[in-house]
Amino acid sequence: MPHIHTEPGQHDHTVSIYLFRTDLDTPKALLHFHHKMNAYAQFGGHVELDETPWQAAVHELREESGYDMSALRLLQPTHRLKHIENAVVHPQPVVHATMGYPSYGGHFHTDTVYAFLTDKGPASPPEEGESSDLRLFSRDEIALGKEIDTITRDIALHIFDEIIPHWQTVPSSEFGS
Repeated sequence: MPHIHTEPGQHDHTVSIYLFRTDLDTPKALLHFHHKMNAYAQFGGHVELDETPWQAAVHELREESGYDMSALRLLQPTHRLKHIENAVVHPQPVVHATMGYPSYGGHFHTDTVYAFLTDKGPASPPEEGESSDLRLFSRDEIALGKEIDTITRDIALHIFDEIIPHWQTVPSSEFGS
């Protein structure tokens, strides 16, 4: 989806999805080559006006990686709010941050970031028009930063070092739309 807000100082709500394969010798992050950024980055995109961040994560991940939520385990803190009367509780993000994009005229993305684990490959290839250049990166390869977007690097290292060892995995199906 294109930017909803295009004027300087305006914010679009986006989602990012970090996906880690655990069926390898060590966990590895699956990233795709983002042609506009000319670097490898996480999956994700804009939250459309008629969807929640979780719904955006579900469709962006499927479109960009070929993964279906049924093949994934969501990383969540052990102590989290799981129920609110008369409300939908969404997954706890790894981080919720705002990033500026000077090349877009002072535009901002406020990003809700989720992290997932899987022990299998995707069910299908990325959809037509999406990057088909997907690559697995070890923690050390991400730390070196070569070919990796800097924001992607910082968040991926945090997930490798703090989230994977300390958060629990829950079925992605635990969260509806």
